[in-house]
Amino acid sequence: MRFFTLRQTSRAVLFSIGMSTGIALSLSAQAATVKPTSIGVGQTGASKTAQNSNNRLTPVNSTDGIIALVNDNAILKSDLIAAISQTQARAQAAGQPLANSPQLQSEVLNALILRELQLSLVNRVGLKPDDAAINQRLAQIAQAEGLTSLAALQQRLDGTQAGSYATLRAQLIEDAAIQSLQQRQISSRVRISEQDIDSFLASPEAKRLSQSEYQTIHVRVPYIDDYNRLSQAQRDSALKVAQALRTRLQAPNVDVAAAIAAVQGSYPIEIQGGDMGFHKAAALPTELSSEITKLAVGAVSAPLVTPEGINIIKLANKKSGDSMIIPQWHTRHILIKVDELQTDALAEQKINDLYSQLRQGADFAGLAATYSDDPGSAGRGGDLDWVSEEDMIGPFEAVMKNTAVGDYSAPFKTQFGWHILKVEGQRQHDVSDQYRRNMARQALYQRLAPQAQEDWLQELRSGAYIQVLE
Repeated sequence: MRFFTLRQTSRAVLFSIGMSTGIALSLSAQAATVKPTSIGVGQTGASKTAQNSNNRLTPVNSTDGIIALVNDNAILKSDLIAAISQTQARAQAAGQPLANSPQLQSEVLNALILRELQLSLVNRVGLKPDDAAINQRLAQIAQAEGLTSLAALQQRLDGTQAGSYATLRAQLIEDAAIQSLQQRQISSRVRISEQDIDSFLASPEAKRLSQSEYQTIHVRVPYIDDYNRLSQAQRDSALKVAQALRTRLQAPNVDVAAAIAAVQGSYPIEIQGGDMGFHKAAALPTELSSEITKLAVGAVSAPLVTPEGINIIKLANKKSGDSMIIPQWHTRHILIKVDELQTDALAEQKINDLYSQLRQGADFAGLAATYSDDPGSAGRGGDLDWVSEEDMIGPFEAVMKNTAVGDYSAPFKTQFGWHILKVEGQRQHDVSDQYRRNMARQALYQRLAPQAQEDWLQELRSGAYIQVLE
């Protein structure tokens, strides 16, 4: 894919925006989906040409000021100049230099406008990304730079220019919020009916994604940085390693560790993977599971490029299965919440008192109905019905699995407060039909989501007030 070639189509131009600190920060690919037409002035969908084709904005011929109004917000000329410069720098690094043309200015400004519209909506709905997820992304960046901690990353960035780390973190928060917003908008637009699922299940594609189990050797060549920030040379380097690894994996009875070690060489990021054992094809993303189902036993896939790295999959073995049997537990619980009205100490005291009553013969369902703070189950005597693995949070599931049928647990704490649970029964349940339908729903969603996203972005822009200043 050529990321820096301007094309006379309505498809996306992908690029990165450089902040004033000089850090290369990735602009969301969705936010950069623009039409390569003249920049418009829009209110209720109206537009007009607002720049002369010979009027190219550069640091030499422009003093800073507002270049565009987007509803109640403004985009500065300096923002546009920085974005253009970063786009050109990325294109140059990929061996695809771009001239500072009116078309480039138009596309970059349109991307800034779309991003501003999405950030405004993020603020209105109050989306706030999880701090742990942001820290994890920062840790990945630090690792790619050969650093062992966030403190070391902050020291390096701020040592170059004060405030750079805070700027990077703020940009990652914005990107995560935009992604969350897009997921919310797309999921509300993609409608999948039970009839759609029935039709999919009758198709050849669904038959390939059966419940057969596949023993795979799955190896990934990670990128040295976020995919959108890689130069073409860096992408080519990762692909060359992946192709060499694929050749070695094609050997019968291959030693996977030895094959990885043989191609690792000077590649700066550790190659990951190995024998993954038997698993369902649908346990992987659709693009990977679709490849697995096409392979004959012993065959190796072509390198599969994803945003996280380049995957190579070898099908070591396969066994068919027509049913999916899973363990389930019939569970009740009592919850005493910890919140602004009830301290942890008070909640612990209450749960210990209820535990003492249970030990003296009190009825579990009766105590749950009277004292549990879980509105969804208290009215049913704490009954959660049949619970499968991964239905509940980790600490709850661990206690549930270690509680005998007919018995109740000691008090334990989760993020929601203090619990006591009781296991009323355990069974092996056939969920084959539910599993197939969920698999079909996921496959249909991935097929319909891109068009829904594009439609939403177009509506977002057409419904906004946008004025581009001369």
